[in-house]
Amino acid sequence: MDDSMEINRANWDERAPAHAASPDYELDRFAEDPHHLSHVVRFDVPRLGDVIGLRGVHLQCHIGTDTISLARLGARMTGLDFSSASIAQARAFAQRVGSDVGFVESDVYDAVAALDGEQFDLVFTGIGALCWLPDISRWATVVGELLKPGGRLFVREGHPMLWALADTSSADDLLVVEHPYFETADPVVFDEGGTYVETDVAFTTTTSHSWNHGLGEIITALHDVGMRITHFVEHDSVPWNALPGLMEKS
Repeated sequence: MDDSMEINRANWDERAPAHAASPDYELDRFAEDPHHLSHVVRFDVPRLGDVIGLRGVHLQCHIGTDTISLARLGARMTGLDFSSASIAQARAFAQRVGSDVGFVESDVYDAVAALDGEQFDLVFTGIGALCWLPDISRWATVVGELLKPGGRLFVREGHPMLWALADTSSADDLLVVEHPYFETADPVVFDEGGTYVETDVAFTTTTSHSWNHGLGEIITALHDVGMRITHFVEHDSVPWNALPGLMEKS
């Protein structure tokens, strides 16, 4: 796992500045409009409920656009990420838009110690976060320790069935299951030179390690640490072209 973590950290460290510079993350719009929210948070406003005054932490926050969006909705947020480059971009972004959101550099499994044992009303995690974690039960334990009694976790993720599909169609335009649906001991290794946003940067760090986690595994892990489901939705859309040639733009 340690080797995988370092491989993934190097991957994200190289991409963070390119992501911050990409129009897809809309940092300029955040600076121009104090009410602007990220696509992810804006989509989830009907499901988030009232967050005004809540003390929240965003695990695996990357460059902080969702974190600051939650703060703009009234939560008192801290962001946490294992990539030093991502945290540097997030802090610069917060300063640019005049936000008092704090950002902490830490692996998510070490979050309790990194946050000095503080407990929160809200734990938030966004799209493309859980796949970087090898052990979903360990993650759920961390979430349980971070939450105050009565606190809530909000997860917005890509569907694990989507993560299991090949990102190109077969000769017959069929969807093909190429990767594991359930958690495996060994990671799925990808070697990809690009990234998911618009950028002209040519990356040299191209390898990443990831793990899928089935819906049952995620829900059971959270149930086992004493949590209960209050809302559950399987969406029929994603905010990027996840299956090129097989999707329609909404």
